[in-house]
Amino acid sequence: MDKLLETTQKFPNTDYWNDSCAKSDLEYAIARGAVGATTNPIIVGSVFKRETDLWKDRVYEIIGEKPSGSEEDVAWKLIEEMGARGAGMLKSIYDKYKGKKGRISIQTNARHYRNTEAMVTQAKHFNTLAPNMQVKMPASAAGIKAFEEATYAGISINATVSFTVPQAIAVAEAVERGFARREAEGLPIDTMAPVCTLMVGRADDWLKAWVARTGVIVDPDCLEYVGVAIFKRAYKIYKEKGYRLRLLAAAFRNHYHWSEFIGGDCAMTITQDWQEKLNASNVEVVSRIDKPVPPVLLDQLLTLPEFVKAYEPDGQAPEEFEHYGAFVHTLSTFLDGYDDLLKTIRPYMVKE
Repeated sequence: MDKLLETTQKFPNTDYWNDSCAKSDLEYAIARGAVGATTNPIIVGSVFKRETDLWKDRVYEIIGEKPSGSEEDVAWKLIEEMGARGAGMLKSIYDKYKGKKGRISIQTNARHYRNTEAMVTQAKHFNTLAPNMQVKMPASAAGIKAFEEATYAGISINATVSFTVPQAIAVAEAVERGFARREAEGLPIDTMAPVCTLMVGRADDWLKAWVARTGVIVDPDCLEYVGVAIFKRAYKIYKEKGYRLRLLAAAFRNHYHWSEFIGGDCAMTITQDWQEKLNASNVEVVSRIDKPVPPVLLDQLLTLPEFVKAYEPDGQAPEEFEHYGAFVHTLSTFLDGYDDLLKTIRPYMVKE
């Protein structure tokens, strides 16, 4: 049995998502127990290049439908339609689990990471595209405010560009405030399914880069546990506090980003290449969510101030989130990916 399917069968609360909206990828994942999917402008650009034959005629139609539209208008229409297609593929799962599973994430414009109102406005629009949309916004100071407002509006959010325990807590508190406002007005929350993404692999990447930059010597093995340690601490706090949203692990770099979270009431979004690697592995599918990070490795990590910022609940204030190295690098990647999508669309508009 494929390891991911085995995981979902042995541990039904440990969900896995397909980290793509490509049709073939999503079909592969759903067949192996996936109950969600994700998208963003980078993914849409990649999928368009893979599925050009499926989408190029539609792009020309969109251009025709928007005679005064910009390449951004065309790109966002494409993003929305790819998201809606994925939502349709997941709809039966959404119905089966009454909204708690079977959603596809769609990401607001990364350029709005400092603008709460713009993010909420776009989130409300995205929520009309299909009943099982989940809206991704960055966990910046403005994003934290947006999570509360979007939750109050009945939108299931997905906090992204998130790497730290302080971010995970701030997201959870914002969602709880949104829930409380809905409950005070008698509005339902029973079908909502918010999540907070921790980009565990990118947390690893940043600490490795920081260590290389500073010249600090540590056991290299401990740097493979950065994201795992952060995720497990946030998970424990979520359970202790009784937060009504779940953690989602993303950006895999090693099998720990799956195997160490097995058994948890959480989710993991996994790219096609990592799904294939994990399915072909001989890693035993057993619960490890409560297994602590080896103390000898955690003790070394706690000597690194850049790790402490990410690991301790009070390590950062919200106004510091967008200045943390992992945030800066990831947001830059998202912005560059958005620019690349526009460049992909441009030749279809500007042609002889």
